[in-house]
Amino acid sequence: MSESFTSRVDRLKSLADQGRVGRLRRGIEKEGLRVDGEGRIAATPHPAALGSKLTHPHITTDYSEALLEYITPVYSRPGDAMAFLADLHRFSYRHLGDELIWPASMPSRLDGNDSVPIADYGRSNVGTMKHVYRKGLDLRYGRIMQSIAGVHYNVSLPDDLWQLLRELEGDLDTPLRDYRSSRYFGLIRNFRRHSWLLLYLFGASPALDRSFLPNGELPEKLQRHGEQTLVSRHATSLRMSDLGYQNKVQEQLKICFNSLSNYVNTLRHAIATPWQDYQKLGVKEGDEWCQLNANILQIENEYYSDIRPKRVARHDETPSQALEARGVEYIEVRCLDLNPFLPLGVDEPQIRFIDTFLMWCLLSESPWIPDDECDRLDDNRRLVVERGRDPELRLLQDGRHRSIADWGGEILAEMVAVAELLDRLEEGEPHGEALAALSPRLDDPALTPSARLLARLESTGESFVEAMLGLAREQAQAFRDTPMDPSREVLFDELVATSHAQQKDIEAADTEGFDAFLARYFERAREVRAVTPLQTGETS
Repeated sequence: MSESFTSRVDRLKSLADQGRVGRLRRGIEKEGLRVDGEGRIAATPHPAALGSKLTHPHITTDYSEALLEYITPVYSRPGDAMAFLADLHRFSYRHLGDELIWPASMPSRLDGNDSVPIADYGRSNVGTMKHVYRKGLDLRYGRIMQSIAGVHYNVSLPDDLWQLLRELEGDLDTPLRDYRSSRYFGLIRNFRRHSWLLLYLFGASPALDRSFLPNGELPEKLQRHGEQTLVSRHATSLRMSDLGYQNKVQEQLKICFNSLSNYVNTLRHAIATPWQDYQKLGVKEGDEWCQLNANILQIENEYYSDIRPKRVARHDETPSQALEARGVEYIEVRCLDLNPFLPLGVDEPQIRFIDTFLMWCLLSESPWIPDDECDRLDDNRRLVVERGRDPELRLLQDGRHRSIADWGGEILAEMVAVAELLDRLEEGEPHGEALAALSPRLDDPALTPSARLLARLESTGESFVEAMLGLAREQAQAFRDTPMDPSREVLFDELVATSHAQQKDIEAADTEGFDAFLARYFERAREVRAVTPLQTGETS
């Protein structure tokens, strides 16, 4: 544990005791496939009774019409976010009929590429762009990959913490906005170095249904379990493997998150650079759009990453323009599988652990990542995804080969001090308790969600679909049997009506054709936005 890390944490503990450190703020985005009673992906449209998926702030869809996405507000207490997420599920089950929400990241039974319906967002230009973007993803990667689900966890650190850290480090000459962005990127670099720990502890997708590989191929890493299930004995997260969210074209981008300017410029280059294979696929067939463009990325959201810097964009901005103009506002953790044994796919101890891990990433030293280290980080990540529970596995750290238990134990030992810091702001010791509850997984891989899922399949003889369908039915019944918060029930009913009205207003307000709209969008996207004036509280 470095002296700078120790002194930084100790000083912040003292300031927290004085009431000068605020709580983290977080929001949860949780995806889940709608399936029928037999465990097949739903072919029905997104239920109108849930509101407009274009404009509803909390219930929408990800890639597919069948892939529900829930978005909580931002909360300072994890339990509040979890309670809101639970009520979104309860509300949905009032309108799903016999359908269920699939509890796993790897999808339910599919019937080929076309069985995954692309989400339809209506006839407005904005809605059409969202639909064409998804058609482009189908053209480039296929729909089946896009049926995978996960949890995205959004976290922002309190404003007062940035000012305190800047003072502690004697960096008062740097404007607060620039300091904050720089330190967020330091957090991200450490996350990239150590995200394998989250993949090991929380990976929960070591199995899949054969229909996920419709061409009959059987990759070497997979073994048969019965007629319909494929498993990887030591894998933690097939979702994050080359079977899931990986892309060889994007690997050439080499975004290692050394700075905001590097990140923004790399994305801007990718959106403006044609890719020959995508050009061959074609952008339009007659008047029908097949993809938004033939570049490396259609838009910034196409870039797959296990963590992203974020800033809420204004209506006339792209995400990178918002970052460029006003700096990083929060981070989005994207490497989390749904834990099928948890009704919400995630629970509060996991959130408390991740909060502690992220603060450890922030407060630890984080030098820039050179290209050769970037490659090694990708190798470590791949090894844990594919073989994380293999007792022979060793990761590479600064030229040394280390076991997950050894290296992970060292990280958790340092995280104890960070948990103590965060618990200064809470009743009890929820962060310390989360570390204590989850740390045994390092020495006993059988306790991990991935191992528990395989153990269930092996002990019961169930197929992947049978096991997940059983869990989905249990969870659905529990959501149907428990009441919603009354005020939230009123809110959700109101949002159904207002979201549909808002979509109609957007469609009625369009005054140009889609071709002109899209050309204007990409013309704006190429602009380098001037930095906006500093806001109150962001003086240098």
